[in-house]
Amino acid sequence: MNPAWPQAFACHRYQALANGPALIVTGAVHGNEVCGAVAIRRVMAELEQGMLSLRAGRLTLVPVANPLAYRLGQRGGDRNLNRNLAPNPSPQDYEDHAANWLCPLLAEHDVLLDLHSFQSPGQPFVFLGPTDNDGELEPFAHAAREEALARRLGVADAVDGWLSTYALGVVRRRLSPVGDHRLRELNGDARYGVGTTEYMRSQGGWALTLECGQHADPAAPEVAYRAILNALAHLGLVDAPDPAPRTLSLLSLYEVVDKQDDADSFVRGWTSFEIVRKGDLIGRRADGSPVCARDDARIVFPNPRAQAGQEWFYLARTSDRLASRHA
Repeated sequence: MNPAWPQAFACHRYQALANGPALIVTGAVHGNEVCGAVAIRRVMAELEQGMLSLRAGRLTLVPVANPLAYRLGQRGGDRNLNRNLAPNPSPQDYEDHAANWLCPLLAEHDVLLDLHSFQSPGQPFVFLGPTDNDGELEPFAHAAREEALARRLGVADAVDGWLSTYALGVVRRRLSPVGDHRLRELNGDARYGVGTTEYMRSQGGWALTLECGQHADPAAPEVAYRAILNALAHLGLVDAPDPAPRTLSLLSLYEVVDKQDDADSFVRGWTSFEIVRKGDLIGRRADGSPVCARDDARIVFPNPRAQAGQEWFYLARTSDRLASRHA
C-alpha cells in the first residue's frame, strides 16, 4: 500500500429514535468537485449545533468519498472512482481501496444522493436512472421514487440514459483501444460505466446524481445544500414540509463521443444542453478531420480537458418520459 495515500476514509452517521429510510449523501467522488463537500459539512454543522434535527431514519454523510483525488484537487487519484465501481478482492490502485470501503456502505442504505459538478458552463441538473425494467443491463423497480425525489431537489432539468449510452461507448472502445494498458483494460469492461448510483441500484436501492453547476460556480454549494435539505424533508427524515414538486424537462442520452487524441479540440466553448443541428461542426480531431453532429441534438458534458480514450461529450434528445408521471 502506497504510504503517500490518505490512510483512512471518513463518514458521519446519524440515527433517529424513530424508524425511517436510510439515506446516504456523498460528495467529492471526483476530487475537483467540491460543492458537495462544502454543503455536506454545512449540514453536519447544523446537526451538531441543533439547528437541524433528525426525527426518523438514518442519515450517513460522506463529505469526501475520494480523499486522494480531493487532496490532489483533481478528478481522480489513480483513476476515476465513479467508473467500474465494485468491491475488488485484489485492489490495484487507490480507487479500488476506496470502492472496497464505499460499496458496502452504499449497500447498507435505501437511498443515495450523490453531489457532483461539471467542467463546462451550464445549469444544474439531476441524473435519473432507468425506467422500471427486468433487462440484463440495469434491472430496476424504483423509477417512480427517483422521479418524485428528483422533482424536489430544486433543479429544472433532468437527464437519463447514462448506462445504456455508456455501454455503446464500451463496444467502440474495444474495437479501437486508446491509452495505456490499465485504461484500455478498464475501458473494455462493460461494468466501467457503473458508478455510485448504478451500484446502489444493483444492491436494491435507488439513487440520484445531482450535478450542481460548474466546478467553480459559487452558487453550486448552495444548490447542493438545498438539495440535501429537500431530500431530508421529502423522505421524512426531518420535521419539515415536503417541498413542492417541480416540473422537470428531461433529456435522454443516446451517444457518447470519446477523445481519440489529447489534441482533439472543440471549435468553441460548448455549454451543457446547447442545441446542435445536424451537420454542425462540434470539434476537430488532432489530424484536422471534423466532428459534426449527425442529427439535431443537445450537447451534454462537453469536456475540453478529457484525456484520450475518455468521454469528450455526449449527445441527448428530448424525452416525454416524465410527461405522464404524477408528482
